Amino acid sequence: MLTQILKNFNSFDFQHDLLDWYYENKRDLPWRQSQDPYKVWVSEIMLQQTKVDTVIPYFYRFLEKFPTLYDLAEAEEQEVLKVWEGLGYYSRARNLQAAVKEVVESYDAKVPDTKEELGKLKGVGPYTRGAILSIAYNQPEPAVDGNVMRVFSRVLKLEDDISQAKTKKKMESIIREIISEKDPSSFNQAIMDLGATICTPKSPACLLCPVQEYCRAFADGVEEKLPIKKKTKKQKVIPYIVLQIKNKAGSYIIEKRPDSGLLANLWQFPMIHMKEVGLDGVVDYMRKEYGISIRVKDKQGSLNHVFSHLKWDLDIFEAETDVTELKDERLKLVSKEEIEEFPFPVSHQKMINFLE
Repeated sequence: MLTQILKNFNSFDFQHDLLDWYYENKRDLPWRQSQDPYKVWVSEIMLQQTKVDTVIPYFYRFLEKFPTLYDLAEAEEQEVLKVWEGLGYYSRARNLQAAVKEVVESYDAKVPDTKEELGKLKGVGPYTRGAILSIAYNQPEPAVDGNVMRVFSRVLKLEDDISQAKTKKKMESIIREIISEKDPSSFNQAIMDLGATICTPKSPACLLCPVQEYCRAFADGVEEKLPIKKKTKKQKVIPYIVLQIKNKAGSYIIEKRPDSGLLANLWQFPMIHMKEVGLDGVVDYMRKEYGISIRVKDKQGSLNHVFSHLKWDLDIFEAETDVTELKDERLKLVSKEEIEEFPFPVSHQKMINFLE
């Protein structure tokens, strides 16, 4: 199958033109200042599902706080989540720290340079593994993400559904045949840059493309029809009531989320499922669930927060309580100033603006 796909495809000239373009035009990104495998690893985890411009300040802050694997391994999880706050997909941070701890304990703080060892680390999938091996260790390993699949779907005019796992494996096999043995680090980063700046999802800049002459989709005028990707399921919408509960001393009640699942171990203002309880049942729910009495006051505002698979509709209400001590371990009383010390998801960070 690969022989047929790559028939009449000049891999050597493709590499040459791609790399020439990259050497002249590569993006100046902070994680490209060195081939330190730890920095490469951190950047690749941050870049999953997140735009480069968003990642850059987080990358600087993270490396300033945790400059070595030892620093990250020894940090408190809440400290790591606070630095990650606002970047989203928080399981990435937890998995990264767990894997770094294993590297410190089992590999003498040296990031493994083999597929087998890297692949065993928590949160290191085929893409991250390939990125570390190629970029940091200059090994000819494919690093296939959405950008890369888009580029090669067009260059080779592949009509496979890129949302399917088998397509990704097929793409990895193809790139193993095409990747530069001499400079695999630059090759993989060149494809990433090409997908980010020229071979974009919509309106690709084909006339500026350094490998246009090799692109079968461009030759046939179908570049905007590729890649093929099945439509995702409609997002589930969940309505919540959020309570900003203040006592007479001016402290607010915040709640720690469960230690697994969505937004694990982050903090939030208490949230109640609207459909299960309803606004009229909030007071009774708080008494039964947490053992505290509250008085619900005015609505402060509304927010929507969109995840990849669901959407929260959040109605925020002010509330009062006479409670000065909490028995439920999930809850904590903090001043408005102390709230800033806790890692909150983006939606609840925005709610801090509603506080008096």
